[in-house]
Amino acid sequence: MTALARIRSPVGTLSVEATDDGVCSIRFGGRDGVRPPISRRTRENLEAGLQALADYFAGRPPVVPLLDLHGTEHQRKVWKELLEIPWGETITYGELAARLGSRGARAVGNANARNPVAILVPCHRVVETGGGLGGYAGGTDKKAWLLAHEAAHGPVLRAERGG
Repeated sequence: MTALARIRSPVGTLSVEATDDGVCSIRFGGRDGVRPPISRRTRENLEAGLQALADYFAGRPPVVPLLDLHGTEHQRKVWKELLEIPWGETITYGELAARLGSRGARAVGNANARNPVAILVPCHRVVETGGGLGGYAGGTDKKAWLLAHEAAHGPVLRAERGG
């Protein structure tokens, strides 16, 4: 059973979907479909995902909610490593591959392209060698906006943490 909510954000409409096990999808654009009644736990997970997005767009690093990610073992490893990239920082596809003990920047890029939870699993923080944006499921204009948003709030966040 899944719960679905749509929110308006600075990067357009986002569809957030959750199960009893966590947030399973954040996608750009709306998603239609009638949903059956949901459990309390699913509703809590959906609300946690919505709160995390509200925090993100308010310039606060979000508390990542429980996630219910489905993919290959390699994809799940990449997505887990994405969660380790600090707010406002970027790494290259090659650096991410090296962190995983792999030489496959292309395989990392393919896993990023299949990331089901945009923004909160921050694949937008992975860029090409030389600083090019690379691809992004929501479009490179949204990727550029997300990176600029994080960069604009980074100094304030570091000051709040005493850094």
